[in-house]
Amino acid sequence: MKIKKKHFCGVLSKKDIGFEVSVAGWVKRRRDHGGLIFVDLADRSGLVQLVFDPAVDKEVHSLAHSLRDGWVIAAEGKVFLRPPESVNPKIPTGEIEIKVERVDVLNTSLPLPFSVEDETDVNEEVRLKYRYIDLRRPVMQKNIQLRYRVAKATRDFLDKRGFIEVETPFLTRSTPEGARDYLVPSRVNPGEFYALPQSPQLFKQMIMVAGFERYFQIVRCFRDEDLRADRQPEHTQIDIELSFVDEEDIFELIEGMLKYIFESTKGITIPVPFPRLSYQEAIERYGSDKPDIRFGMEIKDFSFLGEEGKFRVFQEIVKRGGCIKGILLSGGSSLSRRELDELKLWVVNHGASDLSWFVFKEKVTSPLVKFYPQSTIDRLVKVSGAKDGDTLFLTAGEKDVVCRALGELRIYLAKKFELIPRGKYSFLWVVDFPLFEKDEMGNLSSVHHPFTSPREEDIPLLETNPERVKAKAYDIVLNGEEIGGGSIRIHKRELQERIFELLGISKVEAREKFGFLLNALSLGAPPHGGIAMGLDRLVMIIAGEKSIREVIPFPKTQKAICLLTQAPSRVDEEQLKELHIKLDLE
Repeated sequence: MKIKKKHFCGVLSKKDIGFEVSVAGWVKRRRDHGGLIFVDLADRSGLVQLVFDPAVDKEVHSLAHSLRDGWVIAAEGKVFLRPPESVNPKIPTGEIEIKVERVDVLNTSLPLPFSVEDETDVNEEVRLKYRYIDLRRPVMQKNIQLRYRVAKATRDFLDKRGFIEVETPFLTRSTPEGARDYLVPSRVNPGEFYALPQSPQLFKQMIMVAGFERYFQIVRCFRDEDLRADRQPEHTQIDIELSFVDEEDIFELIEGMLKYIFESTKGITIPVPFPRLSYQEAIERYGSDKPDIRFGMEIKDFSFLGEEGKFRVFQEIVKRGGCIKGILLSGGSSLSRRELDELKLWVVNHGASDLSWFVFKEKVTSPLVKFYPQSTIDRLVKVSGAKDGDTLFLTAGEKDVVCRALGELRIYLAKKFELIPRGKYSFLWVVDFPLFEKDEMGNLSSVHHPFTSPREEDIPLLETNPERVKAKAYDIVLNGEEIGGGSIRIHKRELQERIFELLGISKVEAREKFGFLLNALSLGAPPHGGIAMGLDRLVMIIAGEKSIREVIPFPKTQKAICLLTQAPSRVDEEQLKELHIKLDLE
């Protein structure tokens, strides 16, 4: 009779000593010590040491000689306390072992493409090609289980707050939402296409019109955009929408949910409420609309250097309406002149026109010192808060360009000098975004999406100065990563049509693409708003990983390829013919 698994390897402990147990899993390591053979057996819960002793059963001991890494086996035996000299404090089961009385080989394995260990020097392409082996690694098992726990905690919290989960379609119509759509040809409607949703935005607004009031969904979303460490063509978001709310209701809900998630999954209590920064303040203090506030090095204004002294470059920039801003690096005086020149080139490559510096030691040194009197240098020290050993970096020009370049430099220096605290989680709301921005052609486009409500007090500016209109929008930031964004929505048809018109969407186009939304807004749409949070990105940060690929079971590469299945792939002519598609690859 085959052995049936009744116990998980990683949960056995001293309380099981003397009991018969049956375990099953993968051989992780076999060690032959002459008389005794030791096997580390792993399953999703962890690993336990099996001991094959000829004194217990010679046939079983003989079979153990053939076991290899990756083989799937089941074993029965009694749990014993390990001898003191062989206790392994690095694993939960390190004090016990199983003396095997029976063993079944359930399957063999070819030599594994790489070792199933937390640390592996194999490149990511190999890992993704053999993802099912990669997912056996303890760190990957831990990440995927963490992902499940975060999703479960989210559902549990929202269920207690009166939300219901409602599924929305994957096959929908193409609407402008910021990125290219993935299109799906329709066989039964030749020449027409579905689009995979970039988000359930319009459907969740329909759910509010339908009167459900509190909706959520942990949902797959699709965007055909250039990829990076925190982007995938298909990602998962925690999608939430509520009726009869304002921004404060959203803030309170999400803060409570994140607090619950961290307590449930990490045992960490995070302080609430989260701090808030306006979009403009975030740009001016940190050079980013998703600032990392775990460390200081804030951007400060030094435009007085263009009004005092004799440095013409600064003077001309300030006269043209530009500014001079800088960040202070504590301990930066150790940088060599070559390193300073490299930083200058780095900043120029990130959009700035130049980079200047002042090094504070026994005396202040800088190529610019000769242009300023001592009173200005003293003011520079006071404004910057510089101490001996610090270095002040300055750049000048248009305010937005200067701030963003210094924001990039701030992160670069913080990583280089290891100024970012480990194991710290710093949340932040960024609010008061502009409703519109101008594209390269000078046309208005939505900063978030065209369904975001303007602030009531700014509605009169829509016709006269739309770029000054603030949105009822908000982003949630964690450790310098935007993990979510949302807004209070437009719930009246007349205002939605005005926004479409300002965005260059004609009435005909609006009816064609958004007619169902406009009709819904005419039929008793309640005030509503919500937020969408990236589950992958949130789990990545909680897990301490640098890429969302480390917390997604089967991710794509940065070229949007699944190396496991070799998708995307060509399809045969018959399939294309059924879809009325003819390829032109020239």
